[in-house]
Parts: sequence; structure tokens; C-alpha cells
Amino acid sequence: MLFQVYGDLSLYQVLGWILVFGGLILFNEIERRSKIGGYGIFVGLLAGLSIYFIAIYVGAVQKAEWALNNPTYIHMNSWFHYAKLYAASAGCIGFMLLKYKKGIGKTQWFKAFPFLIVAINILIAVGSDFESAIRGSMALAETGSRWWLSSEGVWLYGGWWNWANGIAGLINIFCMTGWWGIYSSKKKDDMLWPDMTWAYILAYDIWNFEYTYLNLPTHSWYCGFALLLAPTVAAIFWNKGGWIQNRANTLATWCMFAQVFPTFQDASVFSVLPVLYADGFMRTDVHPTTAAPQVGGMVAVLSILVNLALLLAIIKRSKRSGINPYRGEIWKGTRDFDEAMARAE
Repeated sequence: MLFQVYGDLSLYQVLGWILVFGGLILFNEIERRSKIGGYGIFVGLLAGLSIYFIAIYVGAVQKAEWALNNPTYIHMNSWFHYAKLYAASAGCIGFMLLKYKKGIGKTQWFKAFPFLIVAINILIAVGSDFESAIRGSMALAETGSRWWLSSEGVWLYGGWWNWANGIAGLINIFCMTGWWGIYSSKKKDDMLWPDMTWAYILAYDIWNFEYTYLNLPTHSWYCGFALLLAPTVAAIFWNKGGWIQNRANTLATWCMFAQVFPTFQDASVFSVLPVLYADGFMRTDVHPTTAAPQVGGMVAVLSILVNLALLLAIIKRSKRSGINPYRGEIWKGTRDFDEAMARAE
């Protein structure tokens, strides 16, 4: 068992997961199929939210009660959440330029943008993983416990698992192949990256789930489970080759929702804790007395092993075919690749 989904609130917790998963699927379809939906959310809505965020922090500096008590200011004030929101949204906008072939989206050099923005997003998470490992070590030296309190009032348990998963994230960057193999779908509803097959999606999903489980533990039922599964299901069943676009769309959408309505996952009947919190609760004002990090440790080992296995497979396939895995597309001839290419212009 990864999460504490049982007891009187279990029905609400499962319902919350279904609503998030279904909502992300729905919004992804609106964003990928419609220019108005895509630009309206990732440009228009984001611009409005940016003004809202700035107003909150200006108000907080001025000691305004409405700002200091705002849920966004209390629950979502770390650098990571804002970095992730804007990096993911930048990816969505860049992917739309590529699939609609607008502006720099027409150029050959801009085809490397998907690799660059995904690598940046991974590095943001890797930096957060390493930060937690360091803070956990500092807490152990100072207090005898690896628990440390984040700026958002969440107790995190930093250790070797963070180092292992951070390294897995760095390896995952080098598992992205066919950087220039970016296409627009015939219907102009998707930006396709055919060389990003099921093997990469699996390695990424395991690594990213572990990241959320370790560093966003009170959110990981949603941002680690529902959020990762939504784009993967779409890529498997009806959107071959479009996984990275699905991922960016759902991630940016979730970040906007979570930034504005953080209490949905932090302080409501829909909140879910991982088994890490062996005390059965997480309260900012109560230092945890016990921890159950075994699951996180096992998934960290799995994360690094799967990503290493994929990298070795890429090296082997590259040598056998004589194709540079980054300049060329090495998964040609595989079912996933061919099905994605069948959708390309």
C-alpha cells in the first residue's frame, strides 16, 4: 500500500482521484483539439493568474490580512511550484507553435525545443530532490531525525532515496532520443514525438511518481498518480506519439488548479497521505515521531534501475543501427513509433 486510503474518508478520496483524473483527460482534449482552448488557457488564463499571484505577494509585503491568509500564499509559496507552473506552460505554448507551425514553430532549429523544455522541467525536480536530501542530512545532524519542515509547512523525510531518484532523473534526460524528430499531426491537433515510445514513458512515469512521493507527499495521490496516468492513458489509447504534449497540458492545468485551490489536496475530505507518515497524520505544528520510508526507498531503487536499463538499451540499439540517438530516430520499426508516424503529416 502506497497511500492511506481507508477509513471514513476513503470514498471521498477515491472520488477526488476520479474527478482529478477525469478532469485532466477532459481539459487535455479541449487544449489539444482547439486553438481557442489551448491559447485561452495557457496564455489568457495564465496571464490573469499571474496578475493574481503578483497581487497576493504585493499584499503580503504590505501585511494585508487577505493576502497573508490567502491559501495560495500559505500552502503554495515554494520556488518549485511557480517554476513548474511557468516551465510547463512555456512547454505548452512552444508545442502549439510547433504543431500549428506558427512563427519560430516553422523553423528546423526550434524542433529541439521539446527536448530542452522537458530537460529543464526534469532538472527543476532533480534540484528539489537534491535539496530535500541535503536538508534531511542537516536535520539528522541537528536533531537526530531526517524530518525537515518545508516553507509550506509540510514535513519531508530526506535521505539517500532522494539522491537515487535525482540521479535517475538526470539519466532520464539522456533517454530522450530523436530530438529533431518532431512532427505535426495530420489533423493539426497534436505535436508528435514518435521516438518517445512506451519505454521512455514508463521510465519517466516511475521517476516522476517517486519525485512527487518524496517531495510532494501530501499531493502525490493526485500529482503523482492521477496526473501521470492521465497523459499516459491518452497516449496508449487514442493519441499515439502525443504523450509529451499530453503531459505538458495536464501538468500546466493541474499546476494552475493546485496553485489557486491548494486546500483541495491539503485540508479537505479529499486529502490523502502516503504511508510515509506512520503517525497517521501530518500537522505543521507537530514534529513526526515515526516514519515509514521503505516504500519510497524501494521505488527509488526501481526508478534508477529502470532508467539505467533504458539508457543501456538506447546505447545498444544505437551501436547496432549506427544511428546517433539524439540526431536520429532509433526506435524506427517499433510498433509505437510506426503508429505515431502514421498520424504525422
